Amino acid sequence: MVNEMEIKKQICDIGKRIYNRNMVAANDGNISVKLNDHEFLCTPTGVSKGFMTPEFICKVDENGNVIQANRGFKPSSEIKMHMRVYQKRPDVGSVVHAHPMYGTAFAIAGIPLTQPIMPEAVIALGCVPIAEYGTPSTMEIPDNLEKYLPYFDAVLLENHGALTWSTDLNAAYMKMESLEFYAELLYKSKVLGGPKEFDKENIKKLYEIRRKFGMPGKHPANICLNKDGQNCHNCGGCGDYKQFPGYDYDFVGGDCDCGQTSGAGINETAVAEIVKQVIAAMK
Repeated sequence: MVNEMEIKKQICDIGKRIYNRNMVAANDGNISVKLNDHEFLCTPTGVSKGFMTPEFICKVDENGNVIQANRGFKPSSEIKMHMRVYQKRPDVGSVVHAHPMYGTAFAIAGIPLTQPIMPEAVIALGCVPIAEYGTPSTMEIPDNLEKYLPYFDAVLLENHGALTWSTDLNAAYMKMESLEFYAELLYKSKVLGGPKEFDKENIKKLYEIRRKFGMPGKHPANICLNKDGQNCHNCGGCGDYKQFPGYDYDFVGGDCDCGQTSGAGINETAVAEIVKQVIAAMK
């Protein structure tokens, strides 16, 4: 079993990776790791994630109360949203929050990451919806996040950033890295005239690969079954998914498995408008 000091070192290492990849600026972002049901390690408030050392790391209980923190350090004010993830997802061992440039641009533009454009994203990441805006450090963010937790392993936070979680620290960080890579590819493909999406048969094959791998977490391959008994990605027709922001966003051309007709897909005017919104948000 890895001891606490080693986990603290790992948190600092991931903090450096996030900072060096421009996923945070200044003192942005926060990271946490679950030790057991009552003890969690987390990054402190008001420090750059790129320059942390183990003595910076704080320990809190399941309510976010301080168990141990060195003088001059206190837990991130956004630990509340981390605790809500752990509360609703007992399978989760780590949570990462950052402001990746492209992912956050999509969050600002109000566009979820749901288009099936590359195998790795479909298999490992799944769909990434947008949780409604909440004031940082308040209960608004965890409250708005909660309804997504049973269905997803990553969300965009409206006008804020991104949040990912998984079984351990490295896996949670990798989801953040995958989210940002996917967002960048999606953005650049829109500039080139719009991405070419996988059809329903190829998506079905990718879902089956995920099942064979036995990958942990929540994913459409496991829980998003539409009325025709086939899995689909980005169809907006999976019952309660309709309530989620962005799941009625019409990215798909033609008919999807759920029986809905999505129309002719994105035309050039729509692409131009989407790109305009994202570019304006990034200025």
